[in-house]
Amino acid sequence: MKIEKPANTVNTGIPASAPARANGAKSNPPQQQSGTSVSLGSNSSQIASMQAGMENSPVVDANNVAQIKQAISNGSFKVNSGVVADRLIQSVQDLIKRSQA
Repeated sequence: MKIEKPANTVNTGIPASAPARANGAKSNPPQQQSGTSVSLGSNSSQIASMQAGMENSPVVDANNVAQIKQAISNGSFKVNSGVVADRLIQSVQDLIKRSQA
């Protein structure tokens, strides 16, 4: 009786000729070749300088936030609906242009 290899085998990445290790013996990891280099290009230095510049600038203006909080709490904050509508329309137009590009 002939026993055939099953059709749905799993590739373990271990060559069939690799010797089996018994008793938990550890194998030596493959040595890396010297002389390997990686180049990230000129954009990486530009991104690094942009990141450094952004780290030094605040994300929000804390003074402006405090003024808005104060205006909301004392009831004097007014929303300019015309400006909100204009900026919303501009935002949608920008998104449409980007999706068509």
